[in-house]
Amino acid sequence: MLKEFKDFIMTGNVIDFAVAVIMAGALGLVINGFVADIVMPVVGEFLGGTDFANLKYVLTETSGVAGEEGFVAENAIRWGSWVNTIVNLLIVGFVMFLIVKAYNKSKKPAEPEAPAGPSQEDLLGEIRDLLKRQ
Repeated sequence: MLKEFKDFIMTGNVIDFAVAVIMAGALGLVINGFVADIVMPVVGEFLGGTDFANLKYVLTETSGVAGEEGFVAENAIRWGSWVNTIVNLLIVGFVMFLIVKAYNKSKKPAEPEAPAGPSQEDLLGEIRDLLKRQ
């Protein structure tokens, strides 16, 4: 059983998949940083200096001091963070589109099938007709 598992793990598809998952995680971190540190500050500046990560609709205000009796934590809908996530999704989708488009362009085009020639019966019929004429 251990040998079968080793054979399975060492196949090309599993290794390729593992590399793809690791690269996707790294790409996700890069894109998260790009959105949070570059895109959203620029968008926020155009919208009057707003930091989207801190935008929220507070449902319940904080009351009391953390760690003491009667403390109530803030309950809020963090819609600014959600906007950051949507922008992140759009950028990831666009990057994946570009990667797939480049991959498809780099693939060798399929060779067109050779035109179908005459069937064996057609060839035998032609030979028969030629022999009759002689």
